[in-house]
Amino acid sequence: MTTADATIPLSTWAPLRSPVYRALWIAQLVSNLGTWMQTVGAQWILVDEPNAATLVSFVQTAITLPVMLLSIPSGVLADLLDRRRLLLGAQSTMAVLAAVLAVSTATGHTTPAVLLTLLFLLGCGQALTAPAWQAIQPELVPREQITSAAALGSMNINLGRAVGPAVAGVLVSVSGPTLVFALNAVSFGGIVAVLALWRRPRTDQTLPSERPLAALQAGTRFIRAAPAIRRVLVRAILFIAPASALWALLPVIARDEFGLSSSGYGLMLGALGIGAVLGALALSRLRSLLTPTQRLAVAAVLFGVATAGTVLLHSVPVVLALLVGAGLAWLLAMATMNSTMQLLLPAWVRARGLSVYMLVFMGCQAIGSLVWGLVAGAVGPVQAMLMSAGLLACCAVSTLWLPIRHNAEELDLTPSAFWPEPQLVVEPEPADGPVMVLRTYDVPAENVEEFMAAMAFVGRSRQRTGAMEWRLYRDVGVIDRYVEAFVVRSWAEHMHQHQVRLTAQDQLREVAVTAFTNGADTITHLVAVEPH
Repeated sequence: MTTADATIPLSTWAPLRSPVYRALWIAQLVSNLGTWMQTVGAQWILVDEPNAATLVSFVQTAITLPVMLLSIPSGVLADLLDRRRLLLGAQSTMAVLAAVLAVSTATGHTTPAVLLTLLFLLGCGQALTAPAWQAIQPELVPREQITSAAALGSMNINLGRAVGPAVAGVLVSVSGPTLVFALNAVSFGGIVAVLALWRRPRTDQTLPSERPLAALQAGTRFIRAAPAIRRVLVRAILFIAPASALWALLPVIARDEFGLSSSGYGLMLGALGIGAVLGALALSRLRSLLTPTQRLAVAAVLFGVATAGTVLLHSVPVVLALLVGAGLAWLLAMATMNSTMQLLLPAWVRARGLSVYMLVFMGCQAIGSLVWGLVAGAVGPVQAMLMSAGLLACCAVSTLWLPIRHNAEELDLTPSAFWPEPQLVVEPEPADGPVMVLRTYDVPAENVEEFMAAMAFVGRSRQRTGAMEWRLYRDVGVIDRYVEAFVVRSWAEHMHQHQVRLTAQDQLREVAVTAFTNGADTITHLVAVEPH
């Protein structure tokens, strides 16, 4: 696929044919509505407090700070534990916390300190579930539907953002915040019920589980040795950092440039939400016309035009139309990057990789909003928005030399235990190590250049699957002989390489090397010992 992802456009709605995915998507929509309603209720409680402006801003901080702090550890847990049980436990705990908030509000015990503490704990629950939630998507839908599932997930969030605050505003004005807190507690029930009924396929795991610190280090090594994944992270930074200006400064622009009230600002947010829905509807067609990199370029251009037009044009209808385009662009970029990350990550490290992506996403939004606020304070919001639009134009141009992988859907990342089992006369303990593996290759002189090129891919495969160090040596004592050496942290981790971490794609890389060698290669395993 050089110009498109698929010959026949795949419907954005295709993942909804899966009963489990459909039930979870509906349950998540209800939960998202509840979460946004809770945010409005929390802000309403604080508006009459002294220092209300500061306290209201702390609501978003209490909700989003845990994601910044816990996304990486949460990714590790989601790879080490059963993801269904992890989600079930976290969602149940969040339901209890939301119920406590509702009861404490009804009885008059919700002080600012109590409110922010409970919101922080609920944010911790969201941080704990987010990597696991993303990581189970490939278990629910076929690989070719991952991009559509990512689009539906983004649309779900935007629908909650667009509808939840509006519904909460009506309910809070009628009956106060207690009702929205109670509804949020109930909203978790759908997810808990679906997860309880879902029978996730069981995997036979005979190896000891990874230790948390070792798992974190393994995930870090994987990302360092995966250029395609690092490229997606770079593209996320290049897009989200400048795009965060529109999200951060739109309230100020709505008030100062257009003289709009809070309802007018809500209308602008609604336009962004409508654009996201339209983006989801148009995604299948865009996938057939554009490569992933081209979709990111188009998204940057559309979002940049909307950012500049919002401050240069003084017609509310025109700006609303531009914001619809910005919503479409936001969904297009998020769905493309999110789905590419999921497609590039094998199951054993998927949640860890996605947690890094989420940290980049949330970090760019949080830090970007702060930076653009400071820039707007120094030079004015109009100039800040124009600077953001200029950076988005640079982001679009940079896709010419910083593309992302176009054929991620074609990669076969199913586990493939194709390495022969080590021939042992002594059985090491799982914690023994480090382990050095030596592999010799006889390479005719005329094949050396092709062999070296093929081994570069093998080297990255070794590092992705666990090697702390990897080098290729030439044996100067034997003609045409080369020795590959790599070091793994422990015998248990090397066994994880053998049985869990290698994929069919890794096997293709090793088969390619055999075309340039003579005879069978030999493998030696060395386990470090401490001299007495």
